Amino acid sequence: MNEVSLTRLYVLRAMYLLVVVGLALSLWPGVFASKKPFSAWEFFRGVETTMMAAFWLLCVLGIRYPLQLLPVLMWELLWKTIWLIAVPLPLWLNGTLDDKLLPNVFAIGAVILVYAAIPWSYVYRHYLKKQGDQWRKA
Repeated sequence: MNEVSLTRLYVLRAMYLLVVVGLALSLWPGVFASKKPFSAWEFFRGVETTMMAAFWLLCVLGIRYPLQLLPVLMWELLWKTIWLIAVPLPLWLNGTLDDKLLPNVFAIGAVILVYAAIPWSYVYRHYLKKQGDQWRKA
């Protein structure tokens, strides 16, 4: 019995592909065009770039193994949701949301696509309901 439909698997693959293409267009040109070696980058720029490169590689694998790499999409969903709640929402509620922040809010707000792509019944069965791995020898 198939737990997730073939259509949903293709939706997940499309989500991973969207991330792969998006990061290929936004991340890699800055890496390859950088005149500084990685060791000379500002600390947080280096951390962010290498984390996003690792995320990109995992999303490449997600195209082939969409269910096994589901935690990668869940990580993206969580950090983007937390950021939207913690950063722009309070500013918007206070009426101080800066126009400079809006492009980031819209780009990160595209996380709604991840919410739509994830097979939530599968997540429930495999991450919440399923018994966890043992902690010690029986």
